[in-house]
Amino acid sequence: MRKLISIELYKIFSKPRTYIGFGAIIIIVLALEFGILLEGDTIMGIIIQNIKERFMFQGNIINLYLVSYVILNTLWVDVPILVALVTGDLLAGEANAGTFRLILTRPISRVKLVFAKFIAGWIYSIMLVALLAILSIGIGQLLFGSGDLLVVTNKVNVFSSNDLLWRFAGAYAYGILGMTTVASLAFMLSSMSDNSIGPIIGTVASIMGITIISTVGATLLGPVNRFIFTSYLPSWQLFFQSDSGLATLPHAILIQFIYIALFLGITIWHFRKKDILS
Repeated sequence: MRKLISIELYKIFSKPRTYIGFGAIIIIVLALEFGILLEGDTIMGIIIQNIKERFMFQGNIINLYLVSYVILNTLWVDVPILVALVTGDLLAGEANAGTFRLILTRPISRVKLVFAKFIAGWIYSIMLVALLAILSIGIGQLLFGSGDLLVVTNKVNVFSSNDLLWRFAGAYAYGILGMTTVASLAFMLSSMSDNSIGPIIGTVASIMGITIISTVGATLLGPVNRFIFTSYLPSWQLFFQSDSGLATLPHAILIQFIYIALFLGITIWHFRKKDILS
C-alpha cells in the first residue's frame, strides 16, 4: 500500500497544476501580510470605531495572531478550489489518459487503488493547509510580532497570547478535516467522469450552490442545515469563541466524518462496478 501511495504522490507532483495551489497560497498570503502592514492601522480603526469609546486598547493589536485569523477568514473560500483542482483529477485524469486498463492488469484491487489515490489527495490537502499555517504565522511573527487576539463579531472576544497556540492548532486541524471533506466530494465526482474539468467545476459549484441556498433559505432550511457539510466548513471559527461555542464542535466534526465516509463509500461502490474501456 505504501508503494501505491508513493506512486500516486509522484503522479500528483509531476503535474504542473499541483503547484498552482501552492503558488496561489504564497502569493495571496504575502499580499495580505504586506497589505495589512501598510494599511493595517486604517483597517483596524474602521473595525473598532463602534467600540473604541467603550473599551481601552493597549499593546500590539495588529499582530501575527490577528493577521493569521484574517487570512483564515479570507482564504477559506479559496482553499477548497485549490483542493478540488488536484483531487478532482485523480480518477478522471486516468480515465481521460486511458491508463486504467494498464494499471488494473497488475495484481491491484480496485479498492486498494481508490484508497491509495484518496490518501495521496489527502496528503496534498494537508500540505496546502500546512503551508497556509506556516506562512501566516511565520511571516506574521517577522512582520508584526506577538500579542493578544481581538475578535470582533456580534460580540467582542479578547484572547491572551498564552491561550492562542492551541486555538490556532485546533483551527488548522479542523481545516484539514474540512478540506478532506471537500477532497472526498471532488474524488467521488472524479470517479464518475472521464474528464477532470467536470469534477473540479462540479465540486466548486456544489459547495457554492449549497451554501447560497442554505444561507438564503436559512429560515426554511434551518433543520436541514444542521446536517449539510457546507454549514460546518467555517466551524474552525468556533475555536475563537467562548466555551459554549466549542461545545458544538463535536457535532461539526461528526458531520464531516459522516460525509467523508459517504463520499468515499459511493466512490468505491461506483468504481468497482465501472466498466473500464480504456
